[in-house]
Amino acid sequence: MHVGYRCRSLGRIDPYATLMSAFVALAAGLTPVAAEDLPGAGKSVQAAANGILEDLFVTDIAIIGLEKLGYQIKPTANLDITSMHIAVGQGDADFTTQHYEPVQNALYEKAGGDSQMEKVGTILDDGYQGYLIDKRTADKFGIKTIDQLSNPTIAKIFDSDGDGKADLTGCNPGWGCEGVIEHQLDAYQLRETVTHNQGSYFALMADTITRFNAGRPILYYTWTPLWVNAILVPGKDVVWLGVPFTSLPDGEVGDTHLPDGTNVGFTKMKVRVAANRKFIDSNPAAKRFFELLKVLSVDINDENLQIYKGEDKPENIRQHAEGWVKKNSGVFEAWVDDAKKTVESK
Repeated sequence: MHVGYRCRSLGRIDPYATLMSAFVALAAGLTPVAAEDLPGAGKSVQAAANGILEDLFVTDIAIIGLEKLGYQIKPTANLDITSMHIAVGQGDADFTTQHYEPVQNALYEKAGGDSQMEKVGTILDDGYQGYLIDKRTADKFGIKTIDQLSNPTIAKIFDSDGDGKADLTGCNPGWGCEGVIEHQLDAYQLRETVTHNQGSYFALMADTITRFNAGRPILYYTWTPLWVNAILVPGKDVVWLGVPFTSLPDGEVGDTHLPDGTNVGFTKMKVRVAANRKFIDSNPAAKRFFELLKVLSVDINDENLQIYKGEDKPENIRQHAEGWVKKNSGVFEAWVDDAKKTVESK
């Protein structure tokens, strides 16, 4: 999925309104900040995205902050996840807000790692991922862990194409979760009874939701935050499957438990900014803003649901981001002011 970013016209400036704004600021004892005095004045910034529409929300929030710091923003480069990391590492892009840790650590290292980039701040640190099935089937057959699908009789319950194997809605080729799923199919002896269906994740999930609404059993992988969890609500419509033991590829380590103690087999995720080292070293204001940027999972879920309901154009997502900034204006403006002071203190 590749999504373009539409630039908007600033429109005609009303000189009377500009004069009045300056007068009001002076009357309040404030000194208007000239555009040329902002830390980003005269500098342009290139953001990179992973091609997943639902992740553009946080990117646009970050872009609004950079705009307030005076940066000129180039159209967002929408790439696949691997290319996104490479672009940042090579300096073709300055930053991405879509680095998922630890599932994308290998991609980060292959793109140059810390010698070429820096991970800055933590946008959210409560991302969960794993396998889920519909609650009706879980309760009826007492299915609680993924390894139960090594039993052909249990696996056949989730067969949607008639080959006798469970059909798992899984990850796109190249995503970090793909490697984990492929590793666990062997570790939990599921290779002979489970098919890992790959392609366009969101198209596959649309079909999965249709099957759920028709009363048919479903088996899928997902993560939080994501709109899927607002449609198929964990604990109500679906349940997380546990794993018999933690088994991760390539030496990956991390907490694999939900807050209730269920071991879902996938590490808890952080979403972080990955920025080109040259850019971040020469732009302390941008770095400070990235360090402060936080977005709650519930806010991302809510925005993603609006995308699912049809507000899926780039301009819609920008409006969602502007709405979030307005709703959180106090803390957001504090982040921007802090970033400005970072430059002033140098």
